[in-house]
Amino acid sequence: MLTIQNFSKSYQNNKKACDNISLTIENGDIFGFIGPNGAGKSTTIKSIVGILDFEEGDIFLDNLSIKSHALECKKEIAYIPDNPDIYPHLTGLGYLNFLCDIFDVPLKTRQEKIHFYAEKFEIESHLNEPIHSYSHGMRQKIAFIGAFVHSPKLMVLDEPFVGLDPKASFTLKEMMKEYVKEGNSIFFSSHVLEVVEKLCNKIAIIQNGKIVCCGPTETIRGDESLESMFLEITENA
Repeated sequence: MLTIQNFSKSYQNNKKACDNISLTIENGDIFGFIGPNGAGKSTTIKSIVGILDFEEGDIFLDNLSIKSHALECKKEIAYIPDNPDIYPHLTGLGYLNFLCDIFDVPLKTRQEKIHFYAEKFEIESHLNEPIHSYSHGMRQKIAFIGAFVHSPKLMVLDEPFVGLDPKASFTLKEMMKEYVKEGNSIFFSSHVLEVVEKLCNKIAIIQNGKIVCCGPTETIRGDESLESMFLEITENA
């Protein structure tokens, strides 16, 4: 599904925010991407979704390069940042229809999916309200509905559970599990290691721009908790 190949990204001081990263996310994976603040997680994510350009290596979605086939790749990706910047003057429904127009979602399909996911997130009664009146959690819910409604092959999520109440978090986890059962994939970063440990079948740990550990969650964790392993690995890296 997603292949990151010898990817490096530097900023103006020539310090590498990401240094020769290679990862493979396969169909059906919920892949956790964890690391300390400033380790390179957001830089990697923004490069995957085409927000940032990069100097070395390449990133492929279904064997298409994000560099040379940006539009084709972006059609198959849903990206949700840690603080969704959603058009505040639109209503929730207006925003979702706007996204559906961009991704050519047929009218009947969009109506069915918007109703289904809005009901799941218990936000249907708020769809006609302006987004500027929404709480952070409600904006997160609208962002997720917008992601699911166009059926992307890959979801890239940065701290997806921030701002969600416990019930919405549980709902999202169940939706993510169902989503990957259809052969899709999820790549997400989080500081909530308990969630990563329970939800992800694979993880990668990044430290100072380098991948220091990668593989199946159970293999990396071993007999310890993921939190213990994470602290041990990052302190010694």
